[in-house]
Amino acid sequence: MILIHNAKQVVTVASFGESVKRGKKQGEIFLIENGSVLVKDGRIQWVGRALDFNFGLYDEVEIYDATGKVLMPGFVDSHTHLVFAGTREDEFNLRIKGFTYQQIAEMGGGIIRTVEKTRKARKEELLEISKNYAEKALTFGTTTIEIKSGYGLNLEDEIKILEVINEINENPLMTVPTFLGAHAVPPEFKDEKQGYVNFLVDTVIPFIASKNLAKFCDVFCEDGYFTPEESETILNTGKKFGLLPKIHAEQFSNCGGVKVGLKVGAISIDHLENVSDGDIELLSRSNAIAVLLPGVSFFLNYRYPPARKLIDAGIPVAIATDFNPGSCPSLNMQLMLTIACTQMRMTIEEAIVASTLNSAGALGISNITGSIEVGKRADILVFDVDDYQMIPYFFGENHIKAVFVGGEIKFSRV
Repeated sequence: MILIHNAKQVVTVASFGESVKRGKKQGEIFLIENGSVLVKDGRIQWVGRALDFNFGLYDEVEIYDATGKVLMPGFVDSHTHLVFAGTREDEFNLRIKGFTYQQIAEMGGGIIRTVEKTRKARKEELLEISKNYAEKALTFGTTTIEIKSGYGLNLEDEIKILEVINEINENPLMTVPTFLGAHAVPPEFKDEKQGYVNFLVDTVIPFIASKNLAKFCDVFCEDGYFTPEESETILNTGKKFGLLPKIHAEQFSNCGGVKVGLKVGAISIDHLENVSDGDIELLSRSNAIAVLLPGVSFFLNYRYPPARKLIDAGIPVAIATDFNPGSCPSLNMQLMLTIACTQMRMTIEEAIVASTLNSAGALGISNITGSIEVGKRADILVFDVDDYQMIPYFFGENHIKAVFVGGEIKFSRV
């Protein structure tokens, strides 16, 4: 039993049983001044003011001194592509020189380039690379991370990626696997796209589901990748085999991804840089969570999704890194908070909720993590600041003092 004691502030993001916060409630963080959190068997046992903690009720309480620090729920990074081999810094330089993401892909770069490198990597090599990335994410405060496949694009290498994702789980943080075989069309199906869709539907998805390798099925619905009709077919097949639907929608164009996501009952609809007012109206009448990826717009120097419109329409908004080698090579969720506030007009409180409880909601696990409440897993961040507003304010820095995952200190800075 450990008492994280006497923190200057405890940002609880208390949900009181709600799976997400939306509208005005998205800005409610339920702050406790001079608070403490008791952890037992990996779960939160008690939360409140330090002065109200009754030491007489508990035996052998270990004290973690959080005096002058800020406690917050662990970040839930609900959209990443963390398992890959190789990097693409040269493409970054090409974009600086004026080439677009799509042009670089047409030149042989982009997703397919990473596919080639990832296919060549042995599983042991890929596991080592991926664990290093996961450990870096932990140091920035991420305690749960969704990871998509999609850099294999054949049965053997998609299995390899998903096995790596599952092997990372709990070492050092919690992982949630998503099957993204419909990330791009692989070279061997370049002139036979329907053949690849059939391959996913008839062979890959049933096998992945039978081995329980993924929780979700995702599709990159975009011009030049997968059409709304193809996306619907793939996601409905995933549902048939027990994989919950997610969708990349309206990133580079407005091509109907939102409508597909709502039609198949996607738990989250991600990207939305080119979401229309009509789409927002449809989203406002659904239970879908909008997962926004500010680091992508920042890195690609591209339009940002309209977070303010989405929140004001009552749509629950989450934010994630979209960590990948092409459009966001950053695992720093603290930096995502800053970008969300400065470029997407989110308040600090809305961004905190978006990166914790609502991101957990986008993974269907907000009953387990995402807030500091009794009964939830003790995923708790200790920030070396004396006010939560300083976390995005002093941007580009790592303010983490310690990271608790399931009640255990997985990272600590001297």
